[in-house]
Amino acid sequence: MQATIEALENNRVKVSVAVPADEFENAVDAAFRKIAKEVRLPGFRPGKAPRRLLEARLGTEAARQQALQDAVPTYYADAVIEHDVDVIAAPEITITSGEEEGDVAFEAVVEVRPQVLISGYDGLRVTVPFSPVDDAAVDAQVNRLRDQHATLTDSTRPLALDDFATLDIRGTQDDEEVEGLVASDFLYPVGSNMIVDELDEQLRGTKPGDILEFDSVLPERFGERAGETVHFRVMVKGSQEKVLPDLTDEWVDEATEFETVAQLRDDVRRRGEILGRAQAQMALRDRVLDAVAELVTVMPPETLVETEVRNRINDLAQRLAQQGVGLDQYLGATGQEPDAFIEGVREGARKAVLADLALRAVVAGEEIAASDDDLEAEIARLAERMGQKVEKVRRDLDRGGVLETVRSDLARGKALQFLVDHAEVVDEAGNPLDIALDADTLGATVGGDVPTEDTTGTAEAAEPAADEAEGTLS
Repeated sequence: MQATIEALENNRVKVSVAVPADEFENAVDAAFRKIAKEVRLPGFRPGKAPRRLLEARLGTEAARQQALQDAVPTYYADAVIEHDVDVIAAPEITITSGEEEGDVAFEAVVEVRPQVLISGYDGLRVTVPFSPVDDAAVDAQVNRLRDQHATLTDSTRPLALDDFATLDIRGTQDDEEVEGLVASDFLYPVGSNMIVDELDEQLRGTKPGDILEFDSVLPERFGERAGETVHFRVMVKGSQEKVLPDLTDEWVDEATEFETVAQLRDDVRRRGEILGRAQAQMALRDRVLDAVAELVTVMPPETLVETEVRNRINDLAQRLAQQGVGLDQYLGATGQEPDAFIEGVREGARKAVLADLALRAVVAGEEIAASDDDLEAEIARLAERMGQKVEKVRRDLDRGGVLETVRSDLARGKALQFLVDHAEVVDEAGNPLDIALDADTLGATVGGDVPTEDTTGTAEAAEPAADEAEGTLS
């Protein structure tokens, strides 16, 4: 087989392939074997009739057409791989000779990924929101811990935010009680908006003995009843306020893993610093991708954009399905119109395509490559994540023909890390910013019972940027 590549306009190439007649004969043989499984000849089991009898009975035309149908895509794929053509769409194939006999030749016109050149990527200036953990933030976190250990005590003052009210609640429609909206001696946290917003608004300033009556429209969380108007009658029977424990060394020693208030505050500050820096590093990668994407001067190919749109919507639908929620339900609950939602996804897809083209340009410009060791480490990481043996994952990737895709993903991850390492990072006031997670900060944190905000992703943020390339286009 011989193949040549000719560049065309609009990010397309023409792949011309010529297959000698004797080589194509192997495809004709395979076609006859395939036909033999579907044709019954007296004296032969299905699939066992020899070619010469089939040829005499059916002629060669049907087998040749079958061979062309089956073999041409394989010849095309081999040519694309041999010449490293980065196709992004299905080809338009035209057979130019050999449909009836002799050598086979065909042309395939296909859209390819544009190769772009960018400059200035090794000195990007990006603004990242970050501020050191101050005393007010430490106080707030410590108070959240105290709040978890708060006690309730009876109160005679008017109800306020974060107080607890003991209520008799009766929700009705046309004087009929609404299931789920009738309760007695219900302890209700004021400001929680657990039922309807109007309840929390009405409760503020009331005292035991007060009776409230109002109408309210049920919100989305009421499912099928959302949007219905319900009349509420609420009696306030009791009022309690939270009393936080005094912040003393004795209380800290009893409630946490620390012995003193100073140790607790130091640990909260360190944890907040780690969380803040990890979040800033993730934001830095996003800002770097946005900045490098702006250096791309070509329009993103619609083929890639539409593929990315489909992938993003499918991923979202699968995640929602795992929670028993449909995409239509999600759009309804979030108040999004389908057309506006799709356009929002498409805008994000356009940015992702441009960022991917930019990363590929950096890979080429800096001659970045993923080594065999890098590839093996990634395979081992995938195997651990999937709970499978390394050998099986490697074999599956190889059979699927995606090992080089994984290698390309790793190279783009390295390109992203290169951009991050060379970026000028400033805060919102334009001052230089250091958000590195140094060993001293990480090692100083001591285990404890202190609640902190979700730190999922902190470890990943400190890893090489291979993970950050996930989601970009292969």
